[in-house]
This record gives sequence, C-alpha cells and structure tokens, in this order.
Amino acid sequence: MLGFRLRFFLQFIFLVFSATLFSQLRPPIKNFTSVDYNGENQNWDISQASSNHIYVANSKGLLEFNGAVWNLYPSPNESIMRSVKFVNGRIYTGCYMEFGYWKRDDFGVLNYTSLSKNLDIPLVEDEEFWNILELGDLIVFQSKKRIYIYNITNNTFKTIDSDNTITNIAKIGETIYFQKIGEGVFRIEYGADTLVSADPILRANEIINIFQKGNDLLILTQGEGFFDLKDGILTKSNMSSNEFLATLTFYDGIKSKNGYFVLGTISNGVVYVNENGDFLNQISLNNGLLNNTVLSVFEDVQSNIWLGLDNGISYLNTKSPYRVFNDDKGVLGSVYVAEIKNEILYLGTNQGLFYKRLDSFENFKFVKGTKGQVWSLKNINGMLFCAHHSGTFLINNGLATKVANIPGTWDIALLDDNSNFLLQGNYDGLYVLEKSDEGIWALRNKIEGFKNSSRYFETIETTILVNHEYNGVFKLKVDSLFQRVENFSEDRSLKGANSGMVKYKGEILYSYKKGIYVYKEVEEKFKKDTLFSKLYAEEDYESGKLIFDEKKDVLWAFTKSGINFLEYEPLTNTPKINNIALTKDIRNGILGYENILSLGNNKYLMGTTSGFLTTNLNEVVPRKFEIFLDYVSVVKQGGSRKIMYNSEEGDFLADEKNIEIAYYTPEFNKFFDTEYQFKLDGMYNSWSDWTKDHTISFENLPYGKYTFNVRSKIGKELSLNTATYSFKIAKPWYISNTMVVFYILGILLFSFLMHNIYQGYYKKQRQKLIEKNRKELEFAQIQSEKEIIRIKNQKLEAEFKGKSKELAASTMNIIKKNELLTKIKNELSPIKDREAIKPVIQVINENLNQDDDWELFQEAFNNADSKFLKKIKKVHPKLSPNDLKLCAYLRLNLSSKEIAQLLNISPRSVEIKRYRLRKKLNLQHEDNLVNYILTI
Repeated sequence: MLGFRLRFFLQFIFLVFSATLFSQLRPPIKNFTSVDYNGENQNWDISQASSNHIYVANSKGLLEFNGAVWNLYPSPNESIMRSVKFVNGRIYTGCYMEFGYWKRDDFGVLNYTSLSKNLDIPLVEDEEFWNILELGDLIVFQSKKRIYIYNITNNTFKTIDSDNTITNIAKIGETIYFQKIGEGVFRIEYGADTLVSADPILRANEIINIFQKGNDLLILTQGEGFFDLKDGILTKSNMSSNEFLATLTFYDGIKSKNGYFVLGTISNGVVYVNENGDFLNQISLNNGLLNNTVLSVFEDVQSNIWLGLDNGISYLNTKSPYRVFNDDKGVLGSVYVAEIKNEILYLGTNQGLFYKRLDSFENFKFVKGTKGQVWSLKNINGMLFCAHHSGTFLINNGLATKVANIPGTWDIALLDDNSNFLLQGNYDGLYVLEKSDEGIWALRNKIEGFKNSSRYFETIETTILVNHEYNGVFKLKVDSLFQRVENFSEDRSLKGANSGMVKYKGEILYSYKKGIYVYKEVEEKFKKDTLFSKLYAEEDYESGKLIFDEKKDVLWAFTKSGINFLEYEPLTNTPKINNIALTKDIRNGILGYENILSLGNNKYLMGTTSGFLTTNLNEVVPRKFEIFLDYVSVVKQGGSRKIMYNSEEGDFLADEKNIEIAYYTPEFNKFFDTEYQFKLDGMYNSWSDWTKDHTISFENLPYGKYTFNVRSKIGKELSLNTATYSFKIAKPWYISNTMVVFYILGILLFSFLMHNIYQGYYKKQRQKLIEKNRKELEFAQIQSEKEIIRIKNQKLEAEFKGKSKELAASTMNIIKKNELLTKIKNELSPIKDREAIKPVIQVINENLNQDDDWELFQEAFNNADSKFLKKIKKVHPKLSPNDLKLCAYLRLNLSSKEIAQLLNISPRSVEIKRYRLRKKLNLQHEDNLVNYILTI
C-alpha cells in the first residue's frame, strides 16, 4: 500500500513538474513527417556518416538525408529495418532475417550487399536485428536470441547464442556489454560471453542502456531508474531524479557530449537529465515534438539530438544560441512587447498582459483586468505603464491600475522631459497625463485640434511630430500647456506602409522603405541620413519599426534577411552595424510590431506570433561548413537519364545537353536555412541570386567546355569551399572533328570543282564572247557586205534599169524600124511596077528577117536579165530558139502585136506560137503563161 501511495505521489509530482517544464524555453526543433522523407511513420535507429549524411532505419527501408533532400532505399526483403550503423564508408543495416551493408557506387547510388547469406549456420527463426555496434575491425549485429560478430578483414563470423532474450547491447570503451533477461549483464571476451552481474534487479528488469561512470558502469533500467555497478556490486544511483525516472517507460537513451542524459520515453517525449541526475528539460508533443514515443536517440557531430519517433523524425539544435517558447495551447497569443521590472518579465500580447519571474520554471500568469490587446509597455522613472486597447494602466508586481479610461492607447512618453507629465498617443489623437502631489497619475486633457491616430509621436519643446503611415508626418505647434494645437502642417512626401518614428540620442528619426531620415530643426524638415540608412537596403525592407535601447546604446532595425543593429565601438567610438541572421520567416514576428528586449549578459528576447524566442549573442559563433555535389543528372533528348558522381570531368555526348546538378551542405539548423549560389563558367559567368533550391537545371546547352561552381550560405556565413564540376558537351556529329575534316576536304574538292567549273564557265564565256565578237564582226562584215551588196544592187539595179531602158529602147527601135519598113513595104505594094520596086521590097524583107535584130535584142536582154534564158533552158531543155525568143519577148511583157512585129509574123501566128509554147511548158489551162515566165 505504501509503495502504491509513493508511486502515486511521484506521478503527481511528475505531472506538476512537467507542467512547469512546459513553460521553459527549449532548443529549436525541426520536424520531418513521413510525407517529408517519403517513408513509413516509425523510425527505429539513426546513424551518421563521415560526410555528415544522416541515416535512419525506417519501417520501409533506409533513409538518407544530406541536409537538403531525403532519399529512401527500400529494405532488401521489404521488411522493417530495425538498425543502422555507418562504419568506414559502409552503412550496415539489420532487418527481418537479413543483415548486410550498403555502399555507394560510382554513380552515387547505394547498393546493398548481404552478409547474412554468407553464414555457415541458418538464422534463428523470425530473427530481427535490433542493434549494430562497431569495435575496431569487428561489426556486431544483435538480435533477440543471438549476437553475430563479423570480422571485416577476413569476412568471418562468430556467434553468441542465448536461450533468453537479449534486450540491448552497449559499447563501453573497447568492451561490448549486453543483458540476457533472467540471467543478468554479460560482456564479450575473446568471442564468448562472460557474466558481469547476475543481480536480481538486472535479471528482472529490462536494461535500456549502459553508460560509463568513471571506471564503473551506470545502468538505466526500465521501471527502476539508474543503478551503479561497481566491482560487480549493484547499488541504486543517488541521482535526484531517479525516483521520478522510475515512473517513466523508456525505449532508448544516450549520454551526450556535454554529459547530459537524453532519454527517449514511450508516451512522454524526451527527458534531459544532467550528470548529477537533475532534471533539465522535457520536450514532448505539447511543446514541439511530432510524437511522444521516442524509438531512437542519436547525437550527431554538431551535437544536434536526433529523435526517431513512432511517427516522424525530429532533431534538436542543442548548441543553438537560440531558445524558443512556443505557446502551443494559445494561452499567451502573439507577443507584441516585453519589458522587465523588479526581476519580473512582462509580456504584452493580443490577449492581455502576462508575467513571471525571470529564470523561474513557473508558468506565465495573467494580469487581471488587462484582457485584450496590449500595444506597448514603458518603464518611465521606475514606473511601468501599459498602453492597452481599453486604456492606460500602471503595473506593479503583477497588479494593474487603470490611470486613463480613454480607449486605444498606442504609446506613452515623458512630455518634454517633465517627470510630472506624460504624453500618450491614442486612436483619436493625443492626451496628457498628470501626476498629482500624492503621486497618483490621472488624465488631464486631450490636445484639442488634432484627431488623427497617433501611434508614433515625438516632441521638441512645444512641437509634436506625429507619424501616420497613410497620411504622412503631421507637425503640430501647441500652446505651452499642451492643451490645444495652434499651428498644423502635414508632410505627405514621407509616408509608407509600416513606417516608424523614434527618438535616438536627441534626434528624431523617421524610417520607411526609402531609408531613414533625420529631422532638422533649423530647416524644419526631414533629410535622409546616409549612416542610419545603412541599417537596411530598400530591397531588404520589411518594417520601419526602430527600437532604441538607451541602456545598451543600440538602435535596432528589422529586415527581411535579419535583424540589424547600430552600436559604437567602445575604444574608437565609431559606429558599426552588426547583424543577427534571423530572417522574417524564422523570427515569425508581427509585421510592424517587432520587439526586442535585453535580458542582460548579451541575451535578448523577441516576441513571435505564438510566444517568443531568446538569443545569446555570446554563443553566436560562426560555424565552418562545406558544400558538396550530390549528383549530376544528364537527361537525353530521348528521355533516358544517366547519373554521374564524383567524376573529375564529365564527357557528354552531343544529345546530352540537358544537365541537372544537385548539391548540399550537411548542416542541420532549425533557424538558418541553407542558401545556394551558383555560376556556370562558359555560359553564365556571374553568380546567381541566393536561393534555397538545392538543384539547378541547364537545358539545351551548346557544345563546349563548362565549369559549374556552387557555394552555400547559412545566415551570413559562406561555405569554406566552392564545389566545382567540369564537363564538356561534344560537338554534334555534323560538326565533329572528323566531319570538319570531311567538310574541309569537301570544301577543297568543291572549290577545285567550282574552280574548274568556273574556269570552264569563264572559258565558255570567253569563247562565247569571242564568238559573239566574231559574230558581231561577221555581222558587221555581213552588214558591210550587205551594204556593199545593197550598193552594188543599187548600182546593178541602176545598170539594170539602164540596160532595161536600153533593151526597151532597142526593142522599140526594132519595132519602129520594122513598123516603118512594113509601112513602106505596104505603101509600095500598090505600085504596079513590081520590078522597079522589087529591089526595094527585097531590101525591106531582108531587113525585116535579119538575125541582127534578134542578136541585138538578145544581147540587150542578157544584159538586163542574164539568168533567165539559162534557167528556162535548164527547166525546159526541149525549147527551140524560136520558143526562147517568144519567152524572152513574153518576159518583157510584150503584147502579141508587138511580138508579131518583132518576129515579122502575123499576130495570129504569135497566138499559135504561144499555144504551142504552153504545151511545151506543160502548163494547165488555168495557168497564165506570162505569169509563169515572170516567176522563173
């Protein structure tokens, strides 16, 4: 009964203590779901390679994480993978009825080699391998009934069998310890098991893990907590949390490099205990984990704690200078402002004002009466004022006293350094608070003549500058009692979303996207300041909210890429701008209401939309890291893919011109995303913009040589190295060297042929030109000859005409002579004395019949038409001389009468001759004799 009550009491203490722990800060946590890593929910074991790759034994297979992307390698027999261990380039894994190792090939792909298939003995029925350890050249695989010791050098096995269940194995120094349920704790010596302790506690209770404690052993048991084993004697550990630990159900646990015990539980998340056994923290589903059941715990080389969960994977940045308070239950809400007074931390949120003592484990408490939006907290002369949606409060030791019931107080400030008057900005203008002689604050008046919302305001004597992000900056001249506005002006040239205004060392600063401006009293206007404007670049602008920490003499500005602050060097008093690389996404603050509070010792608190985070700038130490190439993927035009890995130089074909390159930086940091920048010498010779993408694709690259360069950035730190990969893309076949030779030969041959062709062409052209010139000369000569012929013809024609005239004259003379002789003869015919006239008539007859006339005619005719008689003789060789005479006369187109006179015959006889001539010429009836003769 006493034991039951004690256990109940301890469980109650645990629950209470756990509730207080939930209010503590925790390290940043990064969670991965099964969707992120594309595996099953449960993750049984974790290991890390020398390259910083993380390997996880998942229910679906082996998970590999390089800091940028997860890869899944299914288990060799599709069973649950229970264990994983990286040793000297090999990843040893164990699953159901199978164990072996994975090794990367030349293409960057992990290939599996089975070791269990080389055993000389069969595996135990339904055997699963839950743990793997490394001891020099030995790799130890543990199942529930047997331990296999594999010698890497000679590929031999030794086995240790057990009739009872082997719960776990642990490596302490150079010795392997393990437990057999019901028998006790053993160690392996010379390949055999040796009993170390058979204490009833060790026989009856499952051992979670065994740790080294000086020269002794510290054993964590299930249900009994920690025990010390010294010289074979087991004693209860004197750790202060031991009784509490006995109430928990553990699955795994490790001792971290800093000496803390990190214990994974079933249903209670992970518990931190220091070397003395004191509780440090507990992290569970309520404050950051994906799941409360922790199946495996692993510490990587950067001291991050990796948790394999029953549903997902988480890692904790235990060395991070940042700590997080997440209001997962929504009690606090979004933190708009924080302030410290009397060692009490106050948080002003959208749900009210909360407080707790600094560095305590207690929960935040609500300040009664402050439900609703808190806009600002101001510690003025030792008094804490709260500017609230419902009015103005004075806060003291967790109690709120309302001093002004005017709704919507934005901010409060001393009125012109007068400690008895306060100026507050409200939704509807400006108000003055006054402290009475009894020390009680109360509303005195509203400043008449101004009704605009006054979130940001600053005073210079009786001048009030009010910033309104939509209307610009108002300049109000008020009376000496701050009761009414006497003069009003508005500068609309300065306005912008999320603009701000603050008084810094007596100067009024106005900040918006275009930069930071200083108010010049003499000129009564704002002018841009080059020093202050270096706090942010226009493209990095996020919010104009500026915060001046008078105690630290630091001016804070909030940008997209981080938090910048201006401070002065202590020795030289020169201004210097520093940076905290917390991006707006990581800060998770409220835009325009950013806040930062000094906690002392260079520690700061910043409000978020669901709580707050703290940072210790003393712990912000730049970490050295490198970038590596993951793979080079070449996509052919046909769609096939070839993976290149760790190649000195890629040598790609002409159709392998689509290149994808993946790279990674194996750093695991919740608050700092890794960014990458690349360039491709030979194509893009300047660095690209920073991006979170860990792959880049180049499409349709032309042939040539390239060198890919990539570097990474975490926060503001650059990687130590620049990863490079050189490759070349071959020329297309049609412009390859061989083809170029062919092209050259072809060009030469073509040139030779073209030369010959052109030579022949020009030779032909020359010949044609010569021929043309010759023809032109001939033509000219012919033309000349024709002209000569024409002239000759003209001459001949003239001669012909002359001859024809002579012929005609001759013919006419003959005809006239014959006519005369005939007439004379006819005149003599009536004379009766015939004898007397006979001689005369005889002379006349002789003259009429003389051939001399014909010969004369013939000569004249030949002179006029020399070829006719030859042609007609040739055509009609049977013609008689008389026929030729008749033809000659007909050629001259003489009439029958004229012909009769020439022939000294009657016209009738001429007709007869003509008729006979037609017969000889074979003319038809319709043919004209004269026309025929003229055509010859």
